[in-house]
Amino acid sequence: MSKRFARALRGLGVAAVAATVAGCGGLAPQEPAKPAPRPQAKGVQCVAPAQGEALIGNWLAVQKQKGVAGDMYMLITLKADGTMTYAEQIKRRGKPGQSLNESGCWTRQGDQLVLQTTESNGGPVELDDPIYRNQYRIVSQAAQALVLQGSAGPLRARRMADGYRLPF
Repeated sequence: MSKRFARALRGLGVAAVAATVAGCGGLAPQEPAKPAPRPQAKGVQCVAPAQGEALIGNWLAVQKQKGVAGDMYMLITLKADGTMTYAEQIKRRGKPGQSLNESGCWTRQGDQLVLQTTESNGGPVELDDPIYRNQYRIVSQAAQALVLQGSAGPLRARRMADGYRLPF
């Protein structure tokens, strides 16, 4: 190795160390960044339906939806205290399923079922966003069957046992 190359290499090494030290010298230990606060679903109070409301229970719908490859499984759980959970899974052959889990409140207003989501996949939602409010017209209702009409078309569901969960 020539003396000139060794001197240049040493000079570059010193310059690199000096630049690193200078760059770090201005850095003081900092606290980790705090995550931005998440929006809260404030002031939401679910109202219990009339005693003996026939919609209370677990309702499972399995259907194909235009533009979606695979079967869509939807489980709507309407509780006697006015709370609800909504789980949706898309099952496709050879691919992992995708799911959505929401919770919130439900009401029956005449022939309308209204679902108001307050949490989606474990996080609070913006209540003013219309995507978190779903309204269905009750087309028919029997002890074990329910047909709802929503913006995406009819939803045919059957009553499931208490505690039923969608399979993974």
